[in-house]
Amino acid sequence: MFEWKSEYSVRLPEIDAQHQRLFALASELHVAMSQGKGKTVLEPALARLIEYTKVHFADEEKLMRRYNYPDSDAHKILHDQLTAKVLDFQDRFVHQEACLTVDLMEFLQNWLAHHINGSDQKYSADLRGKGAA
Repeated sequence: MFEWKSEYSVRLPEIDAQHQRLFALASELHVAMSQGKGKTVLEPALARLIEYTKVHFADEEKLMRRYNYPDSDAHKILHDQLTAKVLDFQDRFVHQEACLTVDLMEFLQNWLAHHINGSDQKYSADLRGKGAA
């Protein structure tokens, strides 16, 4: 489900490496869920994915500011929306008000693929045109 594909490349090596790591962490969470692992395995796997996502978003936003990407504010809003959504889910999961489901995994996979192939491709093209790489 969470398989990195070359078509996801934004041709910025550091960002591509981070995207690959996000896919690996999401895959780890999906495998644990699929194998019926308990909360003691799922909770830290979810936390690792969320924490790394925050690091990745911060790095992307810093890169966009460094190269004066004109749509950086709109891109940050997308990041903030996903972060709020997954933090809310994490809180509900920790307090046993929600459980990991295939629907959640599909949402994450679709969001990753759509975000990378959409808005990330736009900013990377702009930044590469300004000398980033």
